[in-house]
Amino acid sequence: MAAKQLRLGAFMRPISIHTGAWRYPGAWPDANFNLNAYVRLIRKLEEGRFDAFFMADHMAVLNMPVEALKRSHTITSFEPLTLLSALAMVTERIGLVATASTTYNDPYHIARKFASLDHISGGRAGWNLVTTANPDAALNFGQDAHMAHGERYKRAREFYEVVSGLWDSFADDAFVRDVDSGIFFDPGKMHVLGHKGEELSVRGPLNIARPVQGWPVIVQAGASEAGRQIAAETAEAVFGASATIEEARAFYADVKGRMDALGRDRDHMKILPGCFVVVGATEAEAQAKRARLDSLVHYANAIASLSMALGVDASAFDPDGPLPDIPETETSKSGRERAIRLARRENLTVRQLAQRLGGYAGLAMVGTPAMIADRMQEWLETEACDGFNVMFPYLPGGLEDFVDQVVPELQRRGLYRREYEGATLRENLGLPRPANRFFAR
Repeated sequence: MAAKQLRLGAFMRPISIHTGAWRYPGAWPDANFNLNAYVRLIRKLEEGRFDAFFMADHMAVLNMPVEALKRSHTITSFEPLTLLSALAMVTERIGLVATASTTYNDPYHIARKFASLDHISGGRAGWNLVTTANPDAALNFGQDAHMAHGERYKRAREFYEVVSGLWDSFADDAFVRDVDSGIFFDPGKMHVLGHKGEELSVRGPLNIARPVQGWPVIVQAGASEAGRQIAAETAEAVFGASATIEEARAFYADVKGRMDALGRDRDHMKILPGCFVVVGATEAEAQAKRARLDSLVHYANAIASLSMALGVDASAFDPDGPLPDIPETETSKSGRERAIRLARRENLTVRQLAQRLGGYAGLAMVGTPAMIADRMQEWLETEACDGFNVMFPYLPGGLEDFVDQVVPELQRRGLYRREYEGATLRENLGLPRPANRFFAR
């Protein structure tokens, strides 16, 4: 067996990231809001020994014109932690990762919810720590303007310290539950956090026992300078967004190098770029599936996706001209830069760029199971990644194709597990259980 094994997450946003996915022949149009569909999908992923089911989130209805909005299949979806708690009851080993924003939440809520999910699932929870870039979200939380990029990350860093501190409120053995003596817990093994910082003030302690994993696995997705630094300091899994293997190797070396400088073991973080996968019996068949999928994206949605990525209204741009210079905004900087690089690299017109973004414009592996396995193996063995967050083109067919055809090929090559290593997400990812900062064992 190969020394290095691929780690695979399934990125559900909240189902497929592709705008045309719900219209593809044989797809489930209502899958975003259909619990029975989610149950079938996550059970199939667990059959394929996936590390985690990764649930993204939105804090507002996407800010796009009505003509585009009415075609969006992500306008309605479950709240992630509620959904994952339900899915925990129908699975045994697969991890359950939810996005939760540090911009529009309070640390106590986040700590309590993820600790609860970790206990409910027997130690399979993960928190995707993000800052919210959608300016319309501010309006849903009593704010007239969006928080500046630098301020969001400053708050996020302190937020992480508070949440992880709350998870350490009790020693692992604090709850003695001695029926004879009538002692339920040892007060000497409870810590009051008493945090007062620049952004946050939280007394604590958390009113729930320490999570099964110590802490749920910390996931981070930012690719900006601030995002890379917070990842190096805090993350145990990083959702990468590199579109080429060269970009991915540079990102991998940068973030892992920052870990080295901080004295963190680089094996204690798994870098998992998002990877859109379309499987076919032949390369031509796979490419035809992709072309048909892209053809289902309406131009109104495409230009709305471009506007969101850039943080400016792109509808006024010349559709058949080159992308003009784009001013900096308070939207996601890494997302904006990726869109601009793609346009410049491939000399795309505004229309072409919008159509690409309207479907999916990032890393895509389109081909036979062997071709996809070849590329995944190259990425793994040349330190471009530790695995992938797989994105499926349509559901259930695209997911089933990957599990039934690509997973066996990866297993045959010794690149991927045949059985789970343990019962918790940390055990399956090969991550250590964090020590309690307040109570030495």
